[in-house]
Amino acid sequence: MISVDGLCVEFNGDSLFKDVSFVVNETDKIALMGKNGAGKSTMMKIIAGEQKANRGKVNVPKEAVIAYLPQHLLTEDDCTVFEEAAKAFKEVFNLKSEMDELNKQLETRTDYESDSYMSLIEKVSDLGEKYYAIEEVNYDAEVEKALMGLGFKRSDFTKQTTEFSGGLRMRIELAKILLQKPDLILLDEPTNHIDIESVIWLEHFLVNKAKAVIVISHDRAFIDNITNRTIEVTMGRIYDYKASYSHYLQLREDRRSHQIKAYQEQQKFIADNQTFIDRFKGTYSKTNQVNSREKMLEKLEIIEIDEVDTSALKLKFPPSPRSGDYPVSVDNLSKSYGEKEVFKNASFSISRGEKVSFVGRNGEGKSTMIKAILNEIDFEGNCGLGHNVKVGYFAQNQAALLDPSLTIFQTIDEVAEGEVRTQVKNILGAFMFGGEDSDKKVNVLSGGEKTRLAMVKLLLEPVNLLILDEPTNHLDLKSKDVLKEALMSYDGTLILVSHDRDFLRGLSQKVFEFKEGRVIEHFETIDAFLERNRIDSLKEIDL
Repeated sequence: MISVDGLCVEFNGDSLFKDVSFVVNETDKIALMGKNGAGKSTMMKIIAGEQKANRGKVNVPKEAVIAYLPQHLLTEDDCTVFEEAAKAFKEVFNLKSEMDELNKQLETRTDYESDSYMSLIEKVSDLGEKYYAIEEVNYDAEVEKALMGLGFKRSDFTKQTTEFSGGLRMRIELAKILLQKPDLILLDEPTNHIDIESVIWLEHFLVNKAKAVIVISHDRAFIDNITNRTIEVTMGRIYDYKASYSHYLQLREDRRSHQIKAYQEQQKFIADNQTFIDRFKGTYSKTNQVNSREKMLEKLEIIEIDEVDTSALKLKFPPSPRSGDYPVSVDNLSKSYGEKEVFKNASFSISRGEKVSFVGRNGEGKSTMIKAILNEIDFEGNCGLGHNVKVGYFAQNQAALLDPSLTIFQTIDEVAEGEVRTQVKNILGAFMFGGEDSDKKVNVLSGGEKTRLAMVKLLLEPVNLLILDEPTNHLDLKSKDVLKEALMSYDGTLILVSHDRDFLRGLSQKVFEFKEGRVIEHFETIDAFLERNRIDSLKEIDL
């Protein structure tokens, strides 16, 4: 059992949160929720021991292991994927190496009666007791299961980690955490860089194999599937619910309704007493009563109503220029990188107005297909855009294309057209650029903020083919809802690459599965696709 006692964090005299206390039990699966800036990541870093609180402490049992996966990794290494993952067992390996070294010393020494020899024997005995108490494990097999569950192939195991993208390196780090079998796993946005199959595998592991878990995530389906408790950070305090995320939303609304009612009753009570004070102040016979009520009002603690986003923003795309009947046509398309065949003889077409999703494990060719459609790479076969197609493309490097000299407001204002121009500030607010933030220059924004701004900019341009590659990675739940609602009413053609099942639900009318060099067309929703293909069979990859 790990306890958080009286945590307080202050920045420049302002409290981020204060007097926060709660207990993490052995099997708790906790969603740490709250709006951006509420202090979720800061609290997680404190529990992980990565950051210090101004006051308070985290009590961790001596033998307990806490594993932490931050949202952004800054790692450099020079080993293979398998070797890096195997570092999860480095303490065991170090223990074995130290014991072997001491045993070699015993073999060569002859001073059997000396104190140092007896001390060496005691040390070997102590180490041996620890080592042989560890459950016998086939470490190579465990590493293999974890890496394959998270989307790596055996051929990847011997490659240098430096050959992989940041997202794949994040998965290696996640594999190391899972292999440690920690008492508490702390995960900050773990699904941002893994595909749908790997997310489902991770869910299965966290629910059935992990001990305690605290997770920060904007993936609604993921947190609903794994959590049995929700801790909300809001207005410097926490609310603790023994409920999953969706149930928590209902309970939070109930709580807020009670707060509003209590606040209104308190305000009436204050007004009635203030009326009495104003009426009888200066009246000798009522002096004691007036003084008493004034003191009572001074000491009264005003009921606070929880923060809530009351905006009713309806982001709507400009009408799409009419394109030809088939905005995208692919015929016998093949692409290879050296000996690696990404896909072969792929053929399909996407009709005007269709909303489709590209799914499959990372590295199976989804982004390569998009680059072929946009004619950004060489390929064999035929692939191209139809008549009068105007493309809006959101890629992972989209943020780098923003003009750093412009403000956030100017960036959006220059592409907004029609009615949308009158809603620029509301739109920016919905995407967490409200108030004075809209006057910030692009060059001072973080990577995540630039990504969100690039998304807003793209969504305001009049296009008839939208191609979105993992558009939700840096969006909170409200922003995702705003984006999804806009896409639902979008009258153009949409290609979505996403691992976010909740986001894809209701959006995708057709699924293109990228698997083992093939592109397979499925005339069904993402939910039907997942169910039919029984991706839950990944649960058989046990760990």
